[in-house]
Amino acid sequence: MTTAEPNWDLYRSFLSVLKEGSLSGAARTLALTQPTVGRHIDALEQALGLALFTRSQTGFIPTEAAYELEPYAETLAATSSALLRAASSMGRDGEQGIHGTVRITASEVVSVEVLPPLLAKLSRSHPRIHVELAVSNKLENLLRRDADIAVRMTKPEHDALIARRIGNIELGFFAHRSYLKRRGTPLKWDELANHTLIGVDSETAFTRAMRTRFNAPPHEAHQLRCDNDVVQLAAIRAGVGIGICQVALAHAHGSLVRVLPDQLSIQLDTWLAMHENLRNNPACSAVFSALAVGLSAYIESQGSLL
Repeated sequence: MTTAEPNWDLYRSFLSVLKEGSLSGAARTLALTQPTVGRHIDALEQALGLALFTRSQTGFIPTEAAYELEPYAETLAATSSALLRAASSMGRDGEQGIHGTVRITASEVVSVEVLPPLLAKLSRSHPRIHVELAVSNKLENLLRRDADIAVRMTKPEHDALIARRIGNIELGFFAHRSYLKRRGTPLKWDELANHTLIGVDSETAFTRAMRTRFNAPPHEAHQLRCDNDVVQLAAIRAGVGIGICQVALAHAHGSLVRVLPDQLSIQLDTWLAMHENLRNNPACSAVFSALAVGLSAYIESQGSLL
C-alpha cells in the first residue's frame, strides 16, 4: 500500500465500475476510454493494497473489500457534488441575480405531479438557479449532502437540519367516473371486496400499519399491485379500479371521484428540510422559500376542492 492519497478520479471510476459491472459500461457513463478506467482501477487497487474486483469474461465482480469501501466512496461522491453546487452559487451576483445549483429530493408522485409548476415559477423568478431533482421514495441523506433540500413525509429529527412543517397532505380512495359507472360505487367497507383494487406490491411497515388501522382489504385482494405511486395514480385515472391517491391530485384531474370518504382519510405530515450550513446560501434559501410557499398553497387547495 502506498502512502500517497488516491485522487478522486480513481474513486469515481471505482464507483462507476461497481454500479455498471464492467469497464466498458463505466467508460460510457464517465465519458472516458475503457483503458483509462482500467488504469484507474489498477492504480486504486495498488494504492489501497486491496483487490477490489475479480476479473471474469462476463465483467468485473466486486470483492468483499469493494462492498465495504462502497459507502465511503459514496460519501466522497456526495461531498464532491455538494462542493461543486456550493461553489456554483458563490461569486459576484451584482445585477445578475441569485445563481447556483440546488439539488432537491422528493418522492416520485410529488416530483411528477406537484413540483413541476413550482419549479416553473421558480425558473421565472430566478432564471440563473439550476435545479437537480433526485426522484426517489428513499430518504436521501441531507447530513451527507446527497441533496440540499428534501420534501419529506416524516419529521426530520437531526439538529443539524433546518426543518419547516408545511402541513398535512390528505390521501383517500378514488376511482374514475367511468369505472364507477361500470362497476357501481361501494357505500360500505365490505363492498370493496367486489371491486378491482389498486395497491402496493411490496408491503412496508407503513402499509401494514395503515391496513391494521383501517381494517383494509388484505394485500392479496389487490388485483393490480405496483410500488410506483405514479403508476398507481395513472391506473386510477385510466379507470382500472379503486386506489389511494392525494386528494388535491384527484380533484385536479376532474374525473376522479372519492370513494368512502368518511371511512378512509390518511394524513401525511409534510416537511421541508435543508442542512443548516446552507442557511446563508442565496440559491438554497431562495429555493427553500419558493418550495415552502408553493407546497403550502398546494396543501391549502385541498380544502377548497372538497
